[in-house]
Amino acid sequence: MQAAETTSRAPIATIIGISVIATLFLIWLVYVHPASQEYASRLLFLPALNALFNTMSAVALVIGFSNIRKRNIAAHRASMLTAFVFSSLFLVSYITNHALHGEMIFPGHGPIRFAYLVLLASHVLLSVVALPMILITFFFSLSGRFPQHKKIARYTYPIWLYVSVTGVVVYAMLAAWR
Repeated sequence: MQAAETTSRAPIATIIGISVIATLFLIWLVYVHPASQEYASRLLFLPALNALFNTMSAVALVIGFSNIRKRNIAAHRASMLTAFVFSSLFLVSYITNHALHGEMIFPGHGPIRFAYLVLLASHVLLSVVALPMILITFFFSLSGRFPQHKKIARYTYPIWLYVSVTGVVVYAMLAAWR
């Protein structure tokens, strides 16, 4: 058991390091990097595409959860890999959107603005937590460490699902008040 923990430390430290770098990059991209006005009217479909990728990821997550409850491991693995692909596509699209268009400000006022900001804050904070958890959960699964995979997956799944669903809700709120 101790040898397995020792061989897990370096990959997990690497995953956490990559996650920190990715988070710092996204903070810079969204809040520091000024978007060029030259691209303001291009690829305006990206927020809708992001919502679609988040929706597809959430659907794949729920299907994967259902499959593991039925002990259908092959279907569970396929569903979780599908969710990972959709989340990865979301991240690429999200980065592209923010590089081109910058930060989107919610135009609503009063209680709806407060609700939006609370939802957005929980979404952003949990997405920062979700990234290393997802990668570590995949590491344990792909390296055959199923007891560790199962232990962390029970926390990763609801966080990942929440981030995927709230991403769609954030998009819908922005679209409704635009």
